[in-house]
Amino acid sequence: MTKPTIVEEVPMSLIEVKEEIEKIKKRDKELNFRVTKTEDYLNSFVKNSYKEHKELVEKLTALNIPRVKESQICKIIDLMPNTPESVKLLFLGSTITISEDNAKKIAKVVEEYKKE
Repeated sequence: MTKPTIVEEVPMSLIEVKEEIEKIKKRDKELNFRVTKTEDYLNSFVKNSYKEHKELVEKLTALNIPRVKESQICKIIDLMPNTPESVKLLFLGSTITISEDNAKKIAKVVEEYKKE
């Protein structure tokens, strides 16, 4: 049996995973157990639409914060930190630091899209 090869590795936010599951549901007749459990989890935690997600990605990218990668933008969107302190907490484990000013900018943008 040959081992599958990874063609491309792209970070995905929870909203994007939910959108992919919707495509799979349209394509396949029946979902397997893991996909069904994942879908239940996503339905519990993902509140924004795919359209809102795209707008938020564009706004966060437009901030042009130095050294912030696509994977970190996905993490911001998944956790939706709406205070500068919670934004800084997201970056504690990474090799980059976020200035107070940039943390405020991120929190302000996220606040517009945060739903309870």
